[in-house]
Amino acid sequence: MTSPVLRPHAEQEYAGELAALAAADDRAKPPSWCLSPWAVVTYLLGGKLDDGTEISPKYVGPRRLIEVAVATLATDRALLLLGVPGTAKTWVSEHLAAAISGDSTLLVQGTAGTSEEQIRYGWNYARLIAEGPSDQALVESPVLRAMRDGKVARLEELTRIPADVQDSLITILSEKTLPIPELGAEVQARPGFTLVATANNRDKGVNELSSALRRRFNTVVLPLPDTAEAEVDIVRRRVGQLGAALSLPAEAADLAEIRRVVTVFRELRAGRTEDGRTAVKTPSGTLSTAEAISVLTGGLALAAHFGDGVLRAQDVAAGIHGAVVKDPVADSAIWSEYLETVVREREGWADFYRAGQEIAG
Repeated sequence: MTSPVLRPHAEQEYAGELAALAAADDRAKPPSWCLSPWAVVTYLLGGKLDDGTEISPKYVGPRRLIEVAVATLATDRALLLLGVPGTAKTWVSEHLAAAISGDSTLLVQGTAGTSEEQIRYGWNYARLIAEGPSDQALVESPVLRAMRDGKVARLEELTRIPADVQDSLITILSEKTLPIPELGAEVQARPGFTLVATANNRDKGVNELSSALRRRFNTVVLPLPDTAEAEVDIVRRRVGQLGAALSLPAEAADLAEIRRVVTVFRELRAGRTEDGRTAVKTPSGTLSTAEAISVLTGGLALAAHFGDGVLRAQDVAAGIHGAVVKDPVADSAIWSEYLETVVREREGWADFYRAGQEIAG
């Protein structure tokens, strides 16, 4: 019996939904796609099929953005998902690849140390020295495998990659071919090949894309959730999924506690309270939806292992403090001021105020 994994790939975790969509999908599919564009959008945004099958939403946000993203991938353009940290860029790219190709694993993680070999191809140097250049000595990159198989390749944090390495994508995206001069050969992309890249538009130390490379992408900007209720819904779903995956012996996170964490994050991000009456200073961190999910998941672990299994204010206060206070001087002052001017005066938040004061020291 195969032991469970901590985080299954999207095509594994949602195999039942993908199979139900494939069975019900009678619309035209682009070459090599597992599902039609309509079914891919339904998989991402959720819905109910004619046979009663419920498709859970993987992304909560404007439908038109996902439709534009899917339509882009149905053409010969690559897709760039752009946004601040925590706007589900990686999550969306994974689910797009799972729904279109049935394989989300053809991934290159971009860093300052990413080399051209990781995007194009490399060599097994033991075989290269012993035998010379050959197909057997060639080490294919995820992008090259996606080209051979007509699948979606994923490239995370494109702007973290050095500019000269970024530009190795230009021929791949424009000519849909990858020359291998050492073998006197080339790999031509099969129908269905495309690339989904992600990038943070607030990241520090990034490498701007050249105009030539930017033209090869259609850019879709994923926004932060418009409303508090939308963000609460996203956080509630993901915290529930993560709690179950981690087998945390705690009750599901109370909706009021989730709403409290989301409220704190949204107010500090916006620089004002929800009612618009009080201005607050904005800390240096991004305070993304993803960080809110981490705070609540960590709180559930505290409640499960060091409490009574019920999520309370003291279980999330430390996590919020850690998310807010990135600069120990400036952010500490901002957090203390927020506690005194907003939290202290808010009805029903006395327990959170005490917990926040205790952590802040």
